[in-house]
Amino acid sequence: MASERFRSAATFLAYRISGAGLGVLPEPVASAVAALVGSAMARRPHGTLPLRERHLERVLASTSPGVAPDPEVVRRWARRSYRSYARYWVEGARLPSTRPEVVRSRFVLDWGYEHLEQAFESGRGVLLALPHVGSWEWGGAWLALEGHPMTSVAERIEPPALFRWFLEKREEMGLRIVPLGDESTGRLLRELRSGGLVGLVCDRDIAGGGVPVEFFGEETTLPAGPATLALRTGAVLLPAVIYSGPAESHFAVITAPLDTTRTGSLRTDVARLTKELAGAFEWMVRRAPEQWYLYGPNWPSDREA
Repeated sequence: MASERFRSAATFLAYRISGAGLGVLPEPVASAVAALVGSAMARRPHGTLPLRERHLERVLASTSPGVAPDPEVVRRWARRSYRSYARYWVEGARLPSTRPEVVRSRFVLDWGYEHLEQAFESGRGVLLALPHVGSWEWGGAWLALEGHPMTSVAERIEPPALFRWFLEKREEMGLRIVPLGDESTGRLLRELRSGGLVGLVCDRDIAGGGVPVEFFGEETTLPAGPATLALRTGAVLLPAVIYSGPAESHFAVITAPLDTTRTGSLRTDVARLTKELAGAFEWMVRRAPEQWYLYGPNWPSDREA
């Protein structure tokens, strides 16, 4: 028990110290640290690289059906993804202390913002469905500056002190975080029914029991939550993504809203919308495969392997 408490305390301190350090380092130095850490992660002999390569192989194969991707090309993309992921963590650590004018200057609405404007003007709740691509926190921080604070859900992490620190940092960015649990669905329903904004990163079925979909040519499941919430509340359901780069910028892409008109049973409509989300996420991932931060098993064959 004492050793577990020690490990928890050490983990918490490590995150606190590294987060504080990255926040005060000059930006070029922090970026250089990210590049070094990302390169080191990509070369760990027993790390997540093999699984990461499996995911990227699916993505690259989907761009040229019938042509197997070159293993060396897959390996290069996978290594680039670690450097991109390290950048994501460094920028996330620095975001709470980033000046509002800097956030605004580095956030670019690439295209599709009219869909978000129309959704806000409708008076209905708005639900942004995002993949683990780029940096969704930058989108949340920018929206908060524009007067649209976003509510999201986060899975609890250990130790509890680290999770509380994580929540505090997200709140400093203007994000409202609901811990995943028995009460989280009710909180999101109330937010959407009152005309609020909810953002859900939902390209991985962490809890299990999701909707079967074909995702990059292989069947898996995606969470039913976004479609269910939109159908139950009448919220506008918008697929969206925030890409990192080039340079220090972040680019937002928002697609047209999915049709949440009820056409059958709730279960049938949830399945239809979730499959449409899978298609939208495929398109978004293909635009920047190295920014898709998915390092755990996501298909049944991954778990079997």
